[in-house]
Amino acid sequence: MHDFGKMTVEQIGLYLQETELDAAAQAELKKDKRKGVQRLLQKYLDGKEAAFNEAKRLQQLQVYERKLRKTGFSLIAGVDEAGRGPLAGPVIAAAVILPEKYFLPGLNDSKKLPAGKREELYQAIKKTAIAWSVGTAEVFEIDTYNIVGATKLAMQRALSGLDTRPEIVLIDALKLEHLPCPQHSIKGGDRLCASIAAASIIAKVTRDRIMEKIDQLYPGYGFAGHKGYPTRLHREAIVRLGACPQHRKSFLLLPEKEGT
Repeated sequence: MHDFGKMTVEQIGLYLQETELDAAAQAELKKDKRKGVQRLLQKYLDGKEAAFNEAKRLQQLQVYERKLRKTGFSLIAGVDEAGRGPLAGPVIAAAVILPEKYFLPGLNDSKKLPAGKREELYQAIKKTAIAWSVGTAEVFEIDTYNIVGATKLAMQRALSGLDTRPEIVLIDALKLEHLPCPQHSIKGGDRLCASIAAASIIAKVTRDRIMEKIDQLYPGYGFAGHKGYPTRLHREAIVRLGACPQHRKSFLLLPEKEGT
């Protein structure tokens, strides 16, 4: 056992960054009278508790995948979309097949994550997934088939783009027609299922990048900021500039005018 009493607070801090404390070492540090040591110990213990809780959450997030693997499925694709609600831009879907016992701290519904964390997880998912793919339904397809039909089209394209064929598909809320394998619809799947959560992140980051490019093509609407969603500033820009080719004609674009 280390004699922590002979170590400086800085040395103890470095030690805690590199070493897993056993119960005896924790007990020894708790006896240390230095406030700096107690702060370091509390930070260490808080970090251990947070890591434990995160591992527990990620275990729960894979409950659907575990149940399916017990029945013989191994290649499980999660599917989700981004962009059903905006007034402008395409709807993007993603399909992701994750390895068994997948562990990626922070994995969650994309809507619950800040942009920087989504980017970080996006890169990690691309590197560690068995397969991933995105599918797009353009604005004219949204106006032609309605948003639900276009979303399904994007999802089918995402699944078709996978270089590994899934044995079963988990989809957030929707049911697709004519799939060559079984499917299971999970309401709120992006916050309940790891594979769908991963797909939500891929779809969201992909669409956000597209909207940033659209902002360069059609400046003045603020697409890089609101990503096409119906914010007050977006609606005011439509009143001021008129609709652009990336606006969905089938959506209510303008605020109701007084007296009409």
